[in-house]
Amino acid sequence: MYNMQGKESGSVKLPENIFGHTWNADLVHQVVTSMQSNARAGTAHTKDRGEVRGGGKKPWKQKGTGRARHGSSRSPIWRGGGVAHGPRNEKNYTRTITRGMRQKALLVVLSKKAKDGEIIFLDSLTFAAPKAKDAKAVLSALKIIRRKNAALIAIPEAAVATKKSFRNFGNVAVEEIRNLNPISILSKRQLIIANPDMALKALAKNHE
Repeated sequence: MYNMQGKESGSVKLPENIFGHTWNADLVHQVVTSMQSNARAGTAHTKDRGEVRGGGKKPWKQKGTGRARHGSSRSPIWRGGGVAHGPRNEKNYTRTITRGMRQKALLVVLSKKAKDGEIIFLDSLTFAAPKAKDAKAVLSALKIIRRKNAALIAIPEAAVATKKSFRNFGNVAVEEIRNLNPISILSKRQLIIANPDMALKALAKNHE
């Protein structure tokens, strides 16, 4: 465990029921793809040949012109015609994710992060006022490299000053521990857990 200056300040005993799960790629893939599917807005919509305007008259007579026969300019092969097999807004992308699957996938991902050494524990993370300079100093002390998707900071409870301090860093995200999910964790290289005593209690409570 480290402090905000990047110095060791103690150790954390990780509970086996949270960080001791074996990797389950099939479960994680199913939950992640289902969550991504549920997040789709489903607003993309194209008109088929029965919905576009015009094309009521046959473009030219069937025979004698030397050109290919056509019956309507609303055909998908015509410019301005309908779209064949395009996205439709009536399609439902919702997938069912059971509570047990979601919880188990989160624990599997947390265990994987812990085993790979990609979790950093901070004894505390508090800011008197929103200040990007102080947030940058914390990241530098923890040797968080400036790269895409650098870190996800998990805080035990809502803290406006903390969130505002990091919001200008595009490669860092701040989330309450109760809102963690497999996608948010896997999308970042490092997971920083602040105030581990409170955070681990909150995790244990959510997975009773």
